[in-house]
Amino acid sequence: MGIKKAFNKMMANIVNNLSQGEIDRTGVEHIVTDGMPQILRQSAAEGAVLLKNDGVLPFADGTCVSLFGRCSDDYFFVGYGSGGDVNYPYSVSLTEGVRNCAHLRLNEALADAYTEFSNENPINHGFWGKWPFHYDEMPLSDATVVSAARSSDAAVVTIGRSSGEDRDCKYENGSYLLTDDEIAMLDKVCTHFDKVVVLLNVGNIIDMSWAAHYGDKIGAIMYVWQGGMESGNAVADLLCGTTSPSGRLTDTIIKDYSDNPTSVNFGGKAFNNYEEDIFVGYRYFETFDPDAVLYPFGFGLSYTDFEITHNKTTADENGFNVEFTVKNTGKRAGREVAQVYVQKPCGRLGNPKLCLVGFAKTKELQPDESQDLSIYVDFYSLTSFDDCGSTNHAGAYVTERGEFSLFLGKNVRENEKIFTYYQEETAVYAQHKQACAPVDDFQIFHADEIDGKVQLRIKNVPKQKYDLATRILNNLPEPIAQTGDRGITFIDVKDGKKTLDEFVAQLNIGELEAITRGDYEMNSPLCAVGNAGAYGGVLCSLRDKGVDAICTTDGPSGIRLRASASLLPIGTLLASTFDTELVEKMYSVLATEMKDRGSDVLLAPGMNIHRNALCGRNFEYFSEDPFLSGKMGAAAVRGIQSLGASACPKHFACNNQEFMRNMTDSRVSERALREIYLKGFEICVKEAHPKNIMTSYNKVNSVYSHYNYDLCTTILREEWGYTGNVMTDWWMKPSKSPEFPNLRDQAYRIRAQVDLLMPGGERITNRKPDGTLLKTYGLPGGITLGEIQRSAKNVLTSVLNIEKSEK
Repeated sequence: MGIKKAFNKMMANIVNNLSQGEIDRTGVEHIVTDGMPQILRQSAAEGAVLLKNDGVLPFADGTCVSLFGRCSDDYFFVGYGSGGDVNYPYSVSLTEGVRNCAHLRLNEALADAYTEFSNENPINHGFWGKWPFHYDEMPLSDATVVSAARSSDAAVVTIGRSSGEDRDCKYENGSYLLTDDEIAMLDKVCTHFDKVVVLLNVGNIIDMSWAAHYGDKIGAIMYVWQGGMESGNAVADLLCGTTSPSGRLTDTIIKDYSDNPTSVNFGGKAFNNYEEDIFVGYRYFETFDPDAVLYPFGFGLSYTDFEITHNKTTADENGFNVEFTVKNTGKRAGREVAQVYVQKPCGRLGNPKLCLVGFAKTKELQPDESQDLSIYVDFYSLTSFDDCGSTNHAGAYVTERGEFSLFLGKNVRENEKIFTYYQEETAVYAQHKQACAPVDDFQIFHADEIDGKVQLRIKNVPKQKYDLATRILNNLPEPIAQTGDRGITFIDVKDGKKTLDEFVAQLNIGELEAITRGDYEMNSPLCAVGNAGAYGGVLCSLRDKGVDAICTTDGPSGIRLRASASLLPIGTLLASTFDTELVEKMYSVLATEMKDRGSDVLLAPGMNIHRNALCGRNFEYFSEDPFLSGKMGAAAVRGIQSLGASACPKHFACNNQEFMRNMTDSRVSERALREIYLKGFEICVKEAHPKNIMTSYNKVNSVYSHYNYDLCTTILREEWGYTGNVMTDWWMKPSKSPEFPNLRDQAYRIRAQVDLLMPGGERITNRKPDGTLLKTYGLPGGITLGEIQRSAKNVLTSVLNIEKSEK
């Protein structure tokens, strides 16, 4: 082995071991949680999005199916990285799912050929950050395909893709684009089969231009995403018609990647200017470039048909209530998703054509069955943020003078206007301070209405106009007078006998410092084996006072421990269900598993916006739309916290690419930040009250999130009323405060009210603090006792509100 090759292999092993916490999972008993297979199977099926169907689906009872594509058997159940590294007890591939289905027959000869190919060409799963985007396909001869066509009734072609943490997708064959082998496979299958179905086993939206090329030769196309350990059974249910597809697109599918305005501002090493501003996804395409759309936001077909009839819309002091009836007018049972959009006046601020403000999903309706439903639209969701003062109300959420209309329908394109009102004067809904505004010059998109037509204009981004140092110094907390040990325990606080302030007053500076960091490294000996890290009672003296050591675990798709745990469908699939009740129920079942496995904090849900289809962790996140993301995130948090554990929404905020995520600066207008990238977090915080939140690695307008006072104090706490713990992502980037030269790293972090360093150590391999928190303690311009106590109280509030697992 050459020196370079040997070195690369050594480094790969080191990175892989560190990323997994060096956990040996051999010999672990595989346990299946009661009720989990059923809810996972239902969720995976209901999140599938049927894009096209000429009647080929569902297959008739007894149909013999030929499965093409290596991923039929070598299935992508989840993406890579901390969000998918779960020791799941079993998994069902599509091949196994079809075998399990009583209504379908499998072409076993073809399946055997794929198995033989896979055995002879095993998958190279790579290592951390170097995982494969796709698997090499089995070469297909015409004879093989002709034989399959003669011995079966239909072909199902599976295209598989994956990405992950530290691994953005690429605009190349085998990632965003199809490979030559995949095109050759489609060519042959479409030539010799009359019935062809294409399944997309992917974590991200991929290029779909090939669909138009094949036209009627492909009868059905369905995004089945990465559905977790019950994937194959769920997809088989869809193919045979046991379940009718009811998923809807959470992202716009466009004709060409270059049509996305973010394509020129994605993947930057030092920074990305968010020039598209609030016009993300359908907000851009529906407003400025509708012809670029292949499949619109919210779109999805069913095996049956539905009629949505508006009954009435009424107003109260807080918003509007839209009442309607959904009727199944087709011949099969199924579920429909009703969506409400608002059209605001373009006004001085320049608003998108439509914005999602509500949705509801029916129960399963039988043919001719109807259901009455309602969607409440609050006034806040109709507001726009003025970050430039063009309405004379800088820093305020306003409703501008003009006509507001509500639209009810099946997606952003198929809808009808149901209600209109005219606002005589611009009104202020909420006035705030300027916060997190850019400090760098760049230009952003703006909508101008000229002669009744909305046109795209470019303007300079409004910049920061306040002194951050003054804001912080004027808001420094008063210290709690230290009393020394008075025998007050944390149990006394839990029982309501003593206050948290009284408990904190006893703690010495070393104990306070320890509370603001974790137990140094992943796989803390204080918790279940394979944990992401522990916090709270990380010192013997703290545990003696009754402070529990809290166990954190990744991640959105299941509990990442040495122990066996369920593998859930990815976030994009869950959001595609448009069913918050189902998502909450699924995570409620996971909450029982958390109790059983010893997880106190699940580092989930992932809440970042699908700004660009190439982001490697899009699979963990929900949507390009902040309202949908917020509602799904809130449902996940309610489920996770239903038995007393804690969720931890992440990554706060603007973690929209993986490349150079520890360095890059997301430069974004304050309006876009608030209306797009923070809005989902805001909904989640206000509706579900998570006990923890995790910051992102990247900078937001030149300040790392884990040092960002305006992000984590001004907006999160002062505006939204958040009272829980804010933790860093693992091993944050060191930095020095530009406002306070004496502060760096942990002191800089604490001043921003980012309370907890995770996992807590100086570096990945060191079990010791870095010493920067207390270096300036007690010195002029240094960190203050009140600030350290404030963060310690936030961390302890999290501990107080968690019902500790006994495992």
